[in-house]
Amino acid sequence: MAAGYHPVDYNLPERFELEYIGPDNKPHRPVMIHRAPFGSLERFIAVLIEHCAGKFPLWLTPVQAKILPISDKFVPYAEKVAELLKKAEIRAEIDDRNEKIGKKIRESELAKIPYMLVLGEKEETDGKVAVRRQSKGDLGTMDVDGFISLVQDEVINRKPFE
Repeated sequence: MAAGYHPVDYNLPERFELEYIGPDNKPHRPVMIHRAPFGSLERFIAVLIEHCAGKFPLWLTPVQAKILPISDKFVPYAEKVAELLKKAEIRAEIDDRNEKIGKKIRESELAKIPYMLVLGEKEETDGKVAVRRQSKGDLGTMDVDGFISLVQDEVINRKPFE
């Protein structure tokens, strides 16, 4: 709907028998202008969620990557990775809970997080991240810049999620 355009309703004033006295001293039926920006937006979001089954395309999803350190020992490296992703305008969160990595991956899958970055000793030593794609599994290890390029390409090209 174009900005400034609002649907005009001739039906409701008649149903409610609304009238006003005009400059000619005669009764006139008013016209109602509907404006429901939030109602329309809410309906659109509901249709979008239903259509995607909550599995949004990468460019739209609130959290694009979940960083999953294997243990507390790797949280500082996770914070460095998160900072690099933030600078690249990638929305990422760190799951630094003291849970097994399998549980963190499963919960991220259920939350429909598109990418999971698993960080352990090998990844920290090599300056890399082990990448998992939601519902596709392990994509292997890559450096952080490679992951950033992967995500940016998917976002720029508005690739749909398969």
